Amino acid sequence: MFVQIYEIQTPAEALSMIDLGVDRIGSVLLSEARWKVPAIRETVAAVRAANRSSSLIPLFSAPETVFRALDYYRPHIIHFCEALPLSGDPAAECEPFLHLQSDVRSRFPEVSIMRSIPIAQPGQAHRVPSLELARIFEPVSDYFLTDTLLMSEPADADAGQPVAGFVGITGRICDWDVARELVETSRIPVVLAGGIGPGNVGEGIRRTRPAGVDSCTGTNARDECGQPVRFKKDPERVRQMTLAANAAFQEMRTNTAGATTP
Repeated sequence: MFVQIYEIQTPAEALSMIDLGVDRIGSVLLSEARWKVPAIRETVAAVRAANRSSSLIPLFSAPETVFRALDYYRPHIIHFCEALPLSGDPAAECEPFLHLQSDVRSRFPEVSIMRSIPIAQPGQAHRVPSLELARIFEPVSDYFLTDTLLMSEPADADAGQPVAGFVGITGRICDWDVARELVETSRIPVVLAGGIGPGNVGEGIRRTRPAGVDSCTGTNARDECGQPVRFKKDPERVRQMTLAANAAFQEMRTNTAGATTP
């Protein structure tokens, strides 16, 4: 059971997050053209030296560039979060992503693979084949991460997302009933993400019982209008979220132990 925080791009901020009790540090490669960022490489190294885990999102999926990035950074986890097809034949349309993950597993067996599974906001879950997509990706993934897909009319996996072609950083929760079903039916660990912050992480854990929780927007600093600032964390928000998450995880452990005690 762990707490993961994204977008950490410098060693100093990574170490400050670890001091606040964060278990996994996530960084983002913003483009294929700028895939080599020495500061992020130093961040991954600092996380490793601190005996924590690093996760790396590439906002590109060109195989050779992904392979070069993995060889350069050597993270513990590579996290794929492309917008996936919502209609037609998902298995066929996901084939390039499946092939990429299979190749990563073959070439970098020491690197775990995390795949974001899109889940719509509450009340719209029927519009996204989340569980079907999970079944398709499970054989080539080590972790799933739930994330919120903002729906459009007609349904379009790419329309209205904060980062075109990818899911995430919406600041809004996904349908936790679907997230709970994914946790219950998946054979690999599931991380709860999507609008998670100090105010709702405890309820999210109790509702879905995930292996871990992830936050980005919910732990960001705020500007003068109260809007989250990308790539800048609010240490107090992180501290409060870590405390709340660990308390909820402890409650889960206690309840599970009580349920299994004769």
